[in-house]
Amino acid sequence: MRDYDEATAFLGEWGRFQRLVFFLLSASIIPNGFNGMSVVFLAGTPEHRCVVPRGANLSGEWRNASIPLELRGGQEAPSRCRRYRLAALANFSALGLRPGSDVELEALEQEPCLDGWEYSRDVYRSTIITEWNLVCEDDWKAPLTTSLFFVGVLIGSFVSGQLSDRFGRKNILFLTMAVQTGFSFLQIFSTSWEMFTVLFLIVGMGQISNYVVAFILGTEILGKSVRILFSTLGVCIFFAIGYMLLPLFAYFIRDWRMLLLALTVPGLFCIPLWWIIPESPRWLISQGRYKEAEAIIQKAAKINGIPAPTVVFNTPEMQDSKPQQQQKAILLDLFRTRNIATITIMSLLLWFFTSVGYFGLSLSTPDWHGDAYVNCFLSAVIEVPAYVIAWLLLRFFPRRYSLSGTFFLGGSVVLFIQLVPAELNILSVGLVMLGKFGITAAFSMLYVYNVELYPTLVRNMAVGATSTASRLGSIIAPYFVYLGAYDRFLPYILMGSLTVLIGILTLFLPESYGNPLPESFEQMLKVKCGISYVPTTGRDP
Repeated sequence: MRDYDEATAFLGEWGRFQRLVFFLLSASIIPNGFNGMSVVFLAGTPEHRCVVPRGANLSGEWRNASIPLELRGGQEAPSRCRRYRLAALANFSALGLRPGSDVELEALEQEPCLDGWEYSRDVYRSTIITEWNLVCEDDWKAPLTTSLFFVGVLIGSFVSGQLSDRFGRKNILFLTMAVQTGFSFLQIFSTSWEMFTVLFLIVGMGQISNYVVAFILGTEILGKSVRILFSTLGVCIFFAIGYMLLPLFAYFIRDWRMLLLALTVPGLFCIPLWWIIPESPRWLISQGRYKEAEAIIQKAAKINGIPAPTVVFNTPEMQDSKPQQQQKAILLDLFRTRNIATITIMSLLLWFFTSVGYFGLSLSTPDWHGDAYVNCFLSAVIEVPAYVIAWLLLRFFPRRYSLSGTFFLGGSVVLFIQLVPAELNILSVGLVMLGKFGITAAFSMLYVYNVELYPTLVRNMAVGATSTASRLGSIIAPYFVYLGAYDRFLPYILMGSLTVLIGILTLFLPESYGNPLPESFEQMLKVKCGISYVPTTGRDP
């Protein structure tokens, strides 16, 4: 049969129909920016110290000295998890002894925060940390909360890829949007950390699944030149817009329940899109539903004000190839030959390590020098020029070299942070931002690159599988940030090293620049590591 792009070329690349699909699908991604990074503020950890009860019978002097000092970040600060044993302090206070002069404080026995904690209200009014005291002995629950969100994202990525290949892009897109919005709303009524975390896991199942399916739907509907624009300046920038709005909402709404409510409402505005966004004609053709695909293209021509051919797709020709077009794909098809298996395994590793770097840097913004809200906003803003550069690289340069170059940039500057003197905190933040720039640009290009490597029948499954590997990286990313409590440079050393490593790995993947999307396994079978497949005759590179 004729190539899909050739059959629909009469529509043009940037008509009213394409613009409508482009902007509506991109706008549906904004809530993903909210939910994807909301844990930065929902689980923000304010400064805290042990509560000293009013009835402790301590003089003002002993009350002020009741919290031992500890070395933190090269400076002495009040302990967050220990206090001097109050019974002993009460005796010293009753005897009229003075701390420091009459009693050596370092020799006193210490005890944990038996009466709870008092939290600073300077940055957050309330978070799930202050709500359920997820500090000290329970501080492991904070990174686990984030990790379980990404476990949900992992499950959703894996399942949504297969479901959308079987039941359609549009159906699964709106199902995952409903899951994300509905369960985010239920989180507001959480009565325990366990309840919040379980609901957060389910939110994660819908969050990136919506992103992946929207990306695939737009990629399959839009033309070749607009496809790259959509994948970088479209989907990614609208995600960054949601990400940028997050710290603005959080700055003015510092109670975690009200913040969650404010971030949930925009999801409701996506409901009317059901009647506007069409199903993927490519997917309909792969399922043998030619009439429905024909109807969508005819409607698109009408919207664009362009006369359409009487027959867009030659149905008899398609039905001649029906066994090939309607074969059902399974996950093992991504490993069906040595070449495909090699590409798939390398792609899985690439996504895994990229995710560790991206989410590790994004989740660590409260630990940067300066204001947590400003840092988060800057972390989001830097993504916009990263996506613009990614778009330009995708348009004019080979995929492998573009990806490798941005990986090397991001990884090397993050590694360099450990060499910056402690007093130059602004320079450290600048290097983190530059590292985030490189990794973000590479992350956005990975989606395009991955789509170009696989045929229509398993394309969404392939993106779902590699996205699953990415989620495994995001699951462990919070613990990279957690390592900063032991050595502030250790997270950056690990993330920088891994990013440089995948920059090298990228050079061994095949080059897809200038080739049309493969429609069958036969076309993909021509791919060999380091060599792009040769398109079938009749196609322009």
